[in-house]
Parts: sequence; C-alpha cells; structure tokens
Amino acid sequence: MCKKDKTAKTAKNIETIKELVSMMSEHDLVEIKIVDGDSKIHLKRPNPQASAPVITQVPMHTPAMPMSAPAAPAPAAAPTAAPATAATPSDDTPSIDSPIVGTFYTAPSPDSDPFVKVGDRVTADTVVCIIEAMKVMNEIKAEMDGIVEQVCVSNGEAVEFGQALFKVKAG
Repeated sequence: MCKKDKTAKTAKNIETIKELVSMMSEHDLVEIKIVDGDSKIHLKRPNPQASAPVITQVPMHTPAMPMSAPAAPAPAAAPTAAPATAATPSDDTPSIDSPIVGTFYTAPSPDSDPFVKVGDRVTADTVVCIIEAMKVMNEIKAEMDGIVEQVCVSNGEAVEFGQALFKVKAG
C-alpha cells in the first residue's frame, strides 16, 4: 500500500471515529463496539457525563455495517397515588428489597400497565418490577406471598442495593 493510500485511509478512519463520538454524545451512549471482519472499533466513555469517549481500539478500515441508535427512554410516569382505602404499612411490614443498584421501572414499557399495584396479591414467582442496571433489564420477583400494601419507589427512580421497593402484607 502506498503512503498516499494509507494517509487517505487513516483520515477516513478518523472521520468515522468522529461520527461515532458525535452519535454517542447525541444519544447519551456509554459504549459502542463494532466488529466487521478484521476491523474493530470499541469506544467507551468512563461515565455518562463524560464529554468525549476513550478509544481503546483503532479500526483497520471503515465498517460496512449500518448502525442504529437505541430509542431514547421515555420520560418517567408520575407515580400513582395509593387508593384511599389502603392502610399505611408499619415499619415492621415485610418488604421486597432491591437485589441490585439500578433504575426502578413499574412496567415492561412506558405504555404498559404496571406489573403490580397496591392491593394486588403476589406469590414468590410474581414479577413485581424491572430494575435496569448497566443497560440490562432485570425482572425482580416477589419471593414472598402476600398483598402489596405500598409501592415505596417512583417509576424511573434510582434504587440502591437492599432498598425497600414494595411493602407486602402476609395473606
């Protein structure tokens, strides 16, 4: 390969990386991995607030595959108020706690009904919510039998390990 061709290829690769960096910023992406034959691109930002990603691998040539960005998450729905007839649970009421750190979602999608509401009966295998952690949606099961007395977290809220998500009355 002559020096002129190599320089043109390097310039094209730099343009591709700039476009990917722009796409990452525009869509608030943390990481992009593209593998096309012998060519590899892996861009990763240290955190979502970082302004520019860290380049860990440089491509051998421009990837031929089309890229699409994930849809932006829908705004969190306002929390629904508990029915007036629901009793306020005491502090010793058993709770379903978060097994991981992440973002709490009451439903599988923004336009779906919540998995459970105050007054619903749950069993150990009932999925009660989803917690998103590192772009992975984790279904959380009740792991106890009873009736949901309180939803302790708002939809779209960040939760910590061990934080109470629901209060459940035995029954």
